[in-house]
Amino acid sequence: MRRMKRSGTRPELALRSALHGLGLRFVVDRAPPGTDRRRRVDILLRGARIALFVDGCFWHSCPMHGQLPRANRTWWRLKLRGVVLRDRDTDAQLTAAGWLVVRVWEHEDPAEAAERVRGLVALRTTRPAS
Repeated sequence: MRRMKRSGTRPELALRSALHGLGLRFVVDRAPPGTDRRRRVDILLRGARIALFVDGCFWHSCPMHGQLPRANRTWWRLKLRGVVLRDRDTDAQLTAAGWLVVRVWEHEDPAEAAERVRGLVALRTTRPAS
């Protein structure tokens, strides 16, 4: 587990490249202002207040691809359940602080995910005229 990259994974780099190609600017691996400093966001679009996570299928228990290892199943079941619970708690903290949480699975097409995020940015930055 120590060898697992925290930031800059291949799916994350692909999504960041797609977002950048759409003209979106962001910061990476940051804790949003007003939240627990230990909870870091993969991609943070500060202007639109969007917190974007790129979740790995194994570690975050993807319903399509997540599988438990055969060895130490009980330990892994508890470990992965803890990761999912921490994800939900992080989502709640960010939402309470006014951030929109977006989670993208590592198996999703980065271009499609980037387009989805661009639409959300457009919705969150468009302000009605007074």
